[in-house]
Amino acid sequence: GTSRQIPQTIIIGVRKGGTRALLEMLDIHPNIVVAATEVHFFDWDENYVKGIDWYRSLMPFSYGNQITIEKTPGYFTSPQAPERIHDMNSSIKLLLILRDPTERVISDYTQVYYSRVESHKPVQLFEDIVIKNGALNTKYKAIQRSLYDVHMEKWLKHFSLDQIHIVDGNTLIKDPLPELQKVERFLNLPSRIMSSNFYFNQTKGFYCIRSDGRERCLHESKGRPHPLVNNTVLEQLYSYFREHNAKFYRMVNHSFDWH
Repeated sequence: GTSRQIPQTIIIGVRKGGTRALLEMLDIHPNIVVAATEVHFFDWDENYVKGIDWYRSLMPFSYGNQITIEKTPGYFTSPQAPERIHDMNSSIKLLLILRDPTERVISDYTQVYYSRVESHKPVQLFEDIVIKNGALNTKYKAIQRSLYDVHMEKWLKHFSLDQIHIVDGNTLIKDPLPELQKVERFLNLPSRIMSSNFYFNQTKGFYCIRSDGRERCLHESKGRPHPLVNNTVLEQLYSYFREHNAKFYRMVNHSFDWH
């Protein structure tokens, strides 16, 4: 009685915002099934040309009372993804998880730093990438990805605000349950995720998941320590994002506790 369904909900981003944590936590819900990998269907042309049946073939099997969720953080910043998703299903519900844009930039750098170290490639200091000729290097991809207002504008051309639920990534890590209950309501699902599904792991410094009699934490690549960043550089980043953040708050009628 199961079949592969095209997702009724997609986690569209943002990279290093907590998309994996959100997906794994939602996977606790009996009415949700999740795609195992990031599919990159709507943002990579070489996948998009394979067509919707190829996309469906990568989804898990589900029962009629379950919704399928896929997550690819690259969608949020992709110029093509909003229109392509709208073409597939104009009434789809989208989940967007965001965190403080400066923290996201540092986290983005940290991920690239560790992957370069592990593959024995040369690495640069954060400050040397972010500052060029004494000024902020606003062309740095990690900074571009944190311009939430610029990307959101593209999504709002195709979807109404009530189709996009924004999850506060900073809050999800500190206190997951309230954020997940908001998602349950947004998806019109019965309330099934409970506080007993989480326990705080002192060693890792964040919440792990307990369900179906087993416990699991996010992969060790998650929650890696960030480099200490020079205060002057931090202030430059805060200052650069301030106006973009204010614009974003107005767009979504909601403020966040960001610098």
